[in-house]
Amino acid sequence: MSPNAPETAARRLTDIKSRMDRAAGRIAGGSPVELIAVSKTFDAEHILPVIEAGQRHFGENRVQEAQAKWPPLKSAHGDIVLHLIGPLQTNKAGDAVALFDVIESVDRDKLAKILASEMEKQNRKLPCFVQVNIGGEEQKAGVAISETVEFVDRCRDQYGLDIVGLMCIPPLDAAPGPYFAQLARLAREARVSQLSMGMSSDFEAAIVMGATQVRVGSALFGAR
Repeated sequence: MSPNAPETAARRLTDIKSRMDRAAGRIAGGSPVELIAVSKTFDAEHILPVIEAGQRHFGENRVQEAQAKWPPLKSAHGDIVLHLIGPLQTNKAGDAVALFDVIESVDRDKLAKILASEMEKQNRKLPCFVQVNIGGEEQKAGVAISETVEFVDRCRDQYGLDIVGLMCIPPLDAAPGPYFAQLARLAREARVSQLSMGMSSDFEAAIVMGATQVRVGSALFGAR
């Protein structure tokens, strides 16, 4: 069977959602968790079986790559919700606002200001997440932990963005649990209700720590 056959995609999707449900069952009163299928580097041929299997939320890292494949898919499936989960250059902000439905990587004032301007210009007020550099890693994007709450406040009050949550990517070589717990504490301080955290290798731990959405790619689509 082809690795991107509809039957394979449906089976993988069912397995991941079952694992998500089991993880959510470990916490009392947990919120529903949304699965974001990370389709970066995969073309429409690989994505379509996952859509046909019922998945509707997808994540892409790069504006230009998403522009090349998503407009026809979104036109054919009007309920698709496309998340930008990678770093965003300010000169791509207008294109991002036009194509995406959620921006998850707001990480600096200049970008926040330009996004707000583009949303007003295009009459599209998109929900946004602030990306936090939860591990304090120089090579990663994101707002410093100590600056997160004030940055969220500025995004809302000064720029008028609809900040709904926080997003993070923990250090690769460390246990993710403490980082997820720290992001959850930050979210409470910043008065946001959504947490985008957890990927193929650790989404169950993220759910236990309060994730409201997890970003899963290789476990669903296979190795890149």
